[in-house]
Amino acid sequence: MKKGLILINAYSKLEQSLNQSKRLKWELEQLGVQVDIKRNDFFTTIINDNGDIESQVKNYDFCIYLDKDKYISSMLEKIGIRLFNRHRAIEICDDKVLTFIELSNNNIPMPITLPGLLCYDPQEDVKKETLDIVEKKLNYPLIAKANYGSLGKGVYKVDNREQLDIIARQLKCQPHQFQQFIKTSFGKDIRVIVIGGKVVAAMKRQSNGDFRSNIGLGGVGAPLTPPKEVIEMCEKATKILKLDYCGVDILFGENKYYICEVNSNAFFDGIEKVTGVNVAKAYSEYIFKTIYAN
Repeated sequence: MKKGLILINAYSKLEQSLNQSKRLKWELEQLGVQVDIKRNDFFTTIINDNGDIESQVKNYDFCIYLDKDKYISSMLEKIGIRLFNRHRAIEICDDKVLTFIELSNNNIPMPITLPGLLCYDPQEDVKKETLDIVEKKLNYPLIAKANYGSLGKGVYKVDNREQLDIIARQLKCQPHQFQQFIKTSFGKDIRVIVIGGKVVAAMKRQSNGDFRSNIGLGGVGAPLTPPKEVIEMCEKATKILKLDYCGVDILFGENKYYICEVNSNAFFDGIEKVTGVNVAKAYSEYIFKTIYAN
């Protein structure tokens, strides 16, 4: 019997997340695969007193890991379960600066990025000299963002020194970054879905006032045939990151495109509605061929 597992976050109540798992389950079952959907809340793996990994996840051919808990994904992979996406790919994409570091030196345009200086003491202030460097390198407006986050959360447009000082102090005790603001991409970007190293769907997202284009924040999507340059950039990035599936966000520069983020667990309900592409089916077929081709 062909059997797969979909693991979702222990606490998530997002409709997009629940829909994602149900759509993938249905499409895989059309291919003859029995699929269980479970929340990642039952200590799927533990380390016992002999130092060995014990797991309650057994008799599955694969696991679609719709979570970002890197400890569980690492242990599941270590005991031989094939994850979609793989542990390391999820770990890298979950940290926005780590993503850029992995993609660096590969001729992939990205906004100028300054990794935030991590502070361990909430009572310490951000030095004036630190903010001077941020201003000089990036100018205003600039972007400040937490390294971990999705759906546009933890992303701030900074217009002046007063705002920079406030947000820098707000972010100082968590991993964060300061980034060049691509003015020509204000409120708009391209979301590209890549499966198995190939672009399968794309849409242009446009906001009606917010500098962020996320559909969850009120942005509107429209189907798009991406330029060759964007297709090549996205496919190259996903191969470097060793991703089975992802959503790549592309910014509009004045005379070139920039990668903004790579989302290893990108929701696909919005892009399916906009483009008519059955992303869940394409992903399910890719997983089926990867696991059962031989």
